[in-house]
This record gives sequence, structure tokens and C-alpha cells, in this order.
Amino acid sequence: MSVWSPSRSGDPEPDAFRRMAEEAYARIPEAFRTLTADLVIRTPDLPTEDVLAELGIEDPYGLLGLYHGIDLTRKSLFDVSGEPDTVFLYRLPILRFWREGTDSLEEIVEHVLVHEIGHHFGFSDEDMEAIESSED
Repeated sequence: MSVWSPSRSGDPEPDAFRRMAEEAYARIPEAFRTLTADLVIRTPDLPTEDVLAELGIEDPYGLLGLYHGIDLTRKSLFDVSGEPDTVFLYRLPILRFWREGTDSLEEIVEHVLVHEIGHHFGFSDEDMEAIESSED
């Protein structure tokens, strides 16, 4: 259970936000968690300037999450990487998005996490938008 709750004033501190992300990951069906066992989840406050420049994003609050790695559709047993596949959930942009909207922070964190894990499975943003709109 998270240490932070919406009834408390202020935003969750970095450790509470990280635990929220871990709890969201724990709610993903086990079959998917098994396929993402080597995936690292990080919760920095903001994306780096290099990431923003690479993606052509000027506003550091314009990126909620990012998948960095080789998706499973392109991964080979012969791939050697010095870095693990990683999902970044950017705390401050997610908090701003939450404050400006109506969804709970837990729902947003889970949504961004699942979206980025979708990239790990090889889905594009367009693929995931189509899936999400078909659920409505």
C-alpha cells in the first residue's frame, strides 16, 4: 500500500512516487510481468536534455514516460546491450498532468506505465491509441 494518499496535501515525494509505480507494475497480469522481468522502471523527476533533444521536445513537462531499449519484436538472443530495457516515468510531468485533469494519480501512473510497456512489446503509439479507443 502506498505511503502517499490523495487526502494528504502536496505531491508525493520521489520515494512514494516510485512505490506507486511499483504497485502499478504489480497489478499488471502475471503473464505480462513474466515477459518483462528484466525491464527496469525508473522514476526521475524530468527527462534529460539529451532525451528531449533527441525526441524534438522543447517542454520538459511534455513527456510523461519513455521506453528505452530494443522491443521484443526486434530483439535477438544475440543482442548484447550494456543497458537494460528501461521504462521511465517522469514524476513532475505526471504530477502536473494529474493536477490539471480528473483522473487519479494512480490511474495516470498505471496508464503511462502500461503504455511504455506496450512499446517493449513492439506496439507503436498509434497501435496503442487504437487499442485504447476500441475499449471505450
